[in-house]
Amino acid sequence: MQSPTGAPAASGATPAAPPAAPPVAPPIAQTRPSERTLHGEVRVDEYEWLRDKDDPATTAYLEAENAWTQSRTAHLADLRQAIFDEIKARTFETDLSVPSRIRGHWYYSRSFEGKEYGASCRVPVTDPDDWTPPKPAEDCTVDEPALPGEHVLLDLNVLAEGHEFFSLGGSSVSPDETLVAYATDVVGDERYTIRVLDLRTGDLLPDEITGTLGGATWDRAGEHFYYATVDDSWRPDKIWRHRLGTSREDDVLVHHETDARFWIGVGRSRSDRYLMVVAGSKTTTEYRVLDADDPEGTFEVFHPREQDLEYHLEHAVIGGEDVFLVMHNGSGPDFELARTPVRPTPRADWEPVIPHDPSVRLEDVDAFAGHLVVHQRTNGLTQLRILELGEGGITDDYQVGFDDEVYTIGSGGNPEFAQPVVRFGYTTLATPGGVHSYDVRTRETTLLKQTRVRDFDPAAYEQHRTWATSQDGTRVPISIVVPAGAPRDGSVPFLLYGYGAYEMSTDPYFSIARLSMLDRGAGFAIAHVRGGGEMGRHWYEDGKLAHKQHTFTDFAACARHLVAEGWTSHDRLVAEGGSAGGLLIGAVANQAPELFAGLVAQVPFVDALTSMLDSSLPLTVMEYEEWGNPEDDAEAYRTIRAYAPYDNVAAHDYPPILAESSLNDTRVLYVEASKWVARLRARATGRRDFLLKTEMSAGHGGVSGRYKAWHDRAFTLAWVLDRMGLADAPGHAS
Repeated sequence: MQSPTGAPAASGATPAAPPAAPPVAPPIAQTRPSERTLHGEVRVDEYEWLRDKDDPATTAYLEAENAWTQSRTAHLADLRQAIFDEIKARTFETDLSVPSRIRGHWYYSRSFEGKEYGASCRVPVTDPDDWTPPKPAEDCTVDEPALPGEHVLLDLNVLAEGHEFFSLGGSSVSPDETLVAYATDVVGDERYTIRVLDLRTGDLLPDEITGTLGGATWDRAGEHFYYATVDDSWRPDKIWRHRLGTSREDDVLVHHETDARFWIGVGRSRSDRYLMVVAGSKTTTEYRVLDADDPEGTFEVFHPREQDLEYHLEHAVIGGEDVFLVMHNGSGPDFELARTPVRPTPRADWEPVIPHDPSVRLEDVDAFAGHLVVHQRTNGLTQLRILELGEGGITDDYQVGFDDEVYTIGSGGNPEFAQPVVRFGYTTLATPGGVHSYDVRTRETTLLKQTRVRDFDPAAYEQHRTWATSQDGTRVPISIVVPAGAPRDGSVPFLLYGYGAYEMSTDPYFSIARLSMLDRGAGFAIAHVRGGGEMGRHWYEDGKLAHKQHTFTDFAACARHLVAEGWTSHDRLVAEGGSAGGLLIGAVANQAPELFAGLVAQVPFVDALTSMLDSSLPLTVMEYEEWGNPEDDAEAYRTIRAYAPYDNVAAHDYPPILAESSLNDTRVLYVEASKWVARLRARATGRRDFLLKTEMSAGHGGVSGRYKAWHDRAFTLAWVLDRMGLADAPGHAS
């Protein structure tokens, strides 16, 4: 006897049941109405019962939705496989990062063909005066070293063995470079376990700390490390100090943040001189500082929290004097860079280095022995600004620039205080990310590495920046990439992406997966809507709290602009957003469904009012300054109630919708997407083409492992291309 898989059935075993027939109709969720009265309104929720993960009916409903989604997309199986194959073929699966120098070693990561995860490695520094990173062999096999003397610190494939989900929360090498503390999550709920590996012997130390936020910060001697834990609502609220070789029960509580609006974190200055604990809400910051040579000392408040004062602290040496650099908004919303002595200092004594300029949003500063690097943005584009230091202080102030119309630039991989070079990344919508080195001494820029992409011709694509006009007259930037020579007659299908929250900027970026869409004749655009930070602090302020509706009207305006300017047409335009961007998608689905041929909402924050009314949920109280407190504030309740996607589902003919969520997501719970789809099915008119795909072993970032992630993206892109009418269009490989 043969089993349905073709393998011999065990003697006496019951034959496996044949595969279930595909469903012929979408699942209909049970209605179990619950009521809540607040601010004079009785709010009825017929699907809140889906919040109970342990209810078998919840699991049954999610599985039925997955089966329906699988059935409705079965015709796209070949397209999904083709897209996956294209992503895989274009990607150099065996690859390496550019080594970064930390103390006596060059550190880099490796990826291997056929492996889901990578490995972190290092080799010794051979010439202390040479800051040019060694060039590893890019095509070496798994068993071959990429550089002579290579030492594999962490092989993530080994750590992930036996786990359906795996995430590295961070790793940190001790100052003497003999130990590495690393944090892992094997569930997807972002609760990490910290372990310590002896790099000399390969043995794990007995130190093991569960339930952390992820990551560890060493003291200067490498005898202690600091870590954060979260409260029941997933708010980082405690910083602990752990001495190696002792029990967790002996760990010392360094700081407990009792204000539920604030999160906390811990780190060490690039100079290694200071340990810093930062407490921050959406609008207010407070730093505590400790000499890194005195790990058991008391952290001292640099400047006590002051409502609506945000600041960032960095240690620097300017003109031979130790100073703190303070990036703050005390002189204006777009921030100022100031300097102070290395001690608690009142705001009146903060001396400006770069005064506030309403046309330039200062975002961050990195201090090095011979220069400062300021991250800023102007007119929606990122910029790197160099302040050279000499004996008398700052000797020059200029920008590192590029000529592309639409681009993203940002420094990274610069851990050493003494380094005379600035490493930065540069990318555009049509340019694979490149790692560059800028030598401050010679002012020369060197391309160290560009992401390798097989069968890629940058001349096959063109990019543009255009501006839509929103309902209130505000001009909204849009970044666009299309196949070269794409006509402006409305015939090109488009995917419009948006986010618009938390002052997070969605800057232009390159994507290998996106090429599979572009090569089939589609275009891609990013709507830089209010709520993000692209145009400065006012752009964020004008898209939050009482002004949140601007995010949605901006996005609709961008959709209309693309059509009016001939880039596309409404029957070829699909929109996508995730998390808070999923809220955006849900809102425009209610407010302007006629603009789109399809909508993709990933881990969508669509039940915003319910979530913000429950202070026990992860993140809720910390989010009051972003969305409002609808429980205590009637006006905030009415504002959120007016746009919350779930509350405003109505008898519209909605475009087809694909909602994707993850069962173990702690940021946006799976129940939001499931309730939303259930209500859409019950209330919508017309097509009622709604799909819910729930990953049953994943978190907010989706599945783990790059091949799984590629399959996941291929699924979404195949659905998008189908909505565009391009499901049968040949890809580049064809």
